[in-house]
Amino acid sequence: MIDSNFRIKELLEINQELTQLKDLDLLLDHILKKARMFTNADAGSIYIVENEKLRFKSNQNDTLSSRLPKGKKLIFSSFSIPIDNRSISGYVALSGEILNIPDVYKLSPNVPYHFDSTYDEISGYKTHSMLTIPLKNQQGNIVGVLQLINARNQKLEIIPFLREDEPLILYFANAAAIAIERAKLTRNMIIRMINMAGLRDPKETGAHVNRVGSYAVEIYEVWAKKQGIDENQIYRNKDILRLAAMLHDVGKVAIPDSILKKPARFTPEEYDVMKGHTFYGARLFSERLSELDEASYIVSLEHHERWDGKGYPGHINPVTLKPVTGYETQDGKAKGKAGTEIHPFGRVVAIADVYDALSSKRVYKEAWSEDRVLTTIREEAGKQFDADMVEAFFEALDVIKNISEKYPEE
Repeated sequence: MIDSNFRIKELLEINQELTQLKDLDLLLDHILKKARMFTNADAGSIYIVENEKLRFKSNQNDTLSSRLPKGKKLIFSSFSIPIDNRSISGYVALSGEILNIPDVYKLSPNVPYHFDSTYDEISGYKTHSMLTIPLKNQQGNIVGVLQLINARNQKLEIIPFLREDEPLILYFANAAAIAIERAKLTRNMIIRMINMAGLRDPKETGAHVNRVGSYAVEIYEVWAKKQGIDENQIYRNKDILRLAAMLHDVGKVAIPDSILKKPARFTPEEYDVMKGHTFYGARLFSERLSELDEASYIVSLEHHERWDGKGYPGHINPVTLKPVTGYETQDGKAKGKAGTEIHPFGRVVAIADVYDALSSKRVYKEAWSEDRVLTTIREEAGKQFDADMVEAFFEALDVIKNISEKYPEE
């Protein structure tokens, strides 16, 4: 009884943690991590319902991760599967019932679903026990599927998932589904703001901002670990940074169409007007009522600053547009922020944004080759970019390339 009460308390604490996360991608990773810890599962995945299919969104595997070099992450492709009886996840999404399978290679021939062993064959991993749980919202609708793989005992031997854990994991799954819907709502609200900017600037697409946000958190994580920042703080910062980075260019809504939609390079005068998107964006979050407001204010204002102090808008009051006292140049303009005067969020989004811009086709240019992009970023270390963050960028490059495949331009 004591053990049961302890596990219920553990679940309540986990559920409370879920309410703190705002970004959908980080939330999914956290849900999967905590579900695996609760059931002592070696691996697992999460699928989310998108366009009436199950979209593979998160994957963790301790065994495969242990085979990677230190600091490297598992790379996986995103894909969709039908919601039908043919697959285990599809069956659970269709039926809304939990499915606890002791060994997926010994399924009864009478069940409608089957186990696809392709991933096992490619990775060299061997799946045995599997617990697949529907993620239902408060209305009883399926928002996704949580799949846990290879439960382990204290000797790390693979065992079936415990039947007595099923009611508890279902309770967790319901809380997770509510958290997912809340995070999806937040993400959709941000995408709507970006789409509003996109109506005026065709370069400002959902795919672009999703890539920039995802790149930024990967670079930041590598950099922050090397800086000795606490793991919990890194996780909280990633949650806020991901969303703030997506909003980096929202200030473009205040730029005239004649400039914003010009299908060619800007004149010096037009470029000066375009620079205003930084402080216009910051104005949207100037009240700073939350951590997200604060981070969005910083990222909007500082993502075009340069490490060498030659960026913009510099030490400026985004409301009055006057230089901060003591930071005026001889001609009365604001001095550019330099080095650590630029917040880490501004410095990391600068790299993520430039990498994506150079790698993408624009109305005035073709996409650059990968070699040219990477050479440019490496050459700008210590000039345009923080050299330590450039180093983190290259360490995270395999994950960054994988992200670019997940968010292609439509």
